[in-house]
Amino acid sequence: MRTVTFFLVGCLLAVVIGCQAPYAEEIRALKRDKKQLQTQLNKSESEIEQFKKQAQVLSGLKPQVRLENLYNLQKIKLTRYTGLYDKNKDGKKDQLIVYLQPIDQENDIVKASGTVDVELWDLNKKDGQAMLGQWHVEPGELKKLWSATMLIINYRLAFDLADKIEGLKDPLTVKVTFTDYLTGKVLQEQKIIKP
Repeated sequence: MRTVTFFLVGCLLAVVIGCQAPYAEEIRALKRDKKQLQTQLNKSESEIEQFKKQAQVLSGLKPQVRLENLYNLQKIKLTRYTGLYDKNKDGKKDQLIVYLQPIDQENDIVKASGTVDVELWDLNKKDGQAMLGQWHVEPGELKKLWSATMLIINYRLAFDLADKIEGLKDPLTVKVTFTDYLTGKVLQEQKIIKP
């Protein structure tokens, strides 16, 4: 009888242990998930507190004071270095480089966030053939193109021309449109590039 009892108790223990084994991995996975979710929650709560502090500071400012203290773009300028260049040194101009300076009300160059649209025109060609190329630069890409040296501060945008200009004889026109994301202003400037 004891042997049967030991056998039954052993079988019962085997069943209980066997049932717990598949759940042990699930329990460990749930604990890992819980820890990750707790970390994300703590980070989110910290960000919410930071946003609350920012909102409190901003709500205490008068609307006209807030805007007066931010830059206010007045114009954009294409520097004299804007032009066509021979990128691969084969004797042909194969790259358009645009040096763009956003300028504020104090006549200072500012790193403004926005989009840039660039068009290259040969105004001596017939309708429908005058536009040689156009490009669009998004804000995320634009901020990487900011350049500041001792001599010049600007965005430097480079565009491959491939075979868009062959036998360059006539002046070309570069037209740039800058859309400022802070104020919504759309500013334009153009420059003639001589061969």
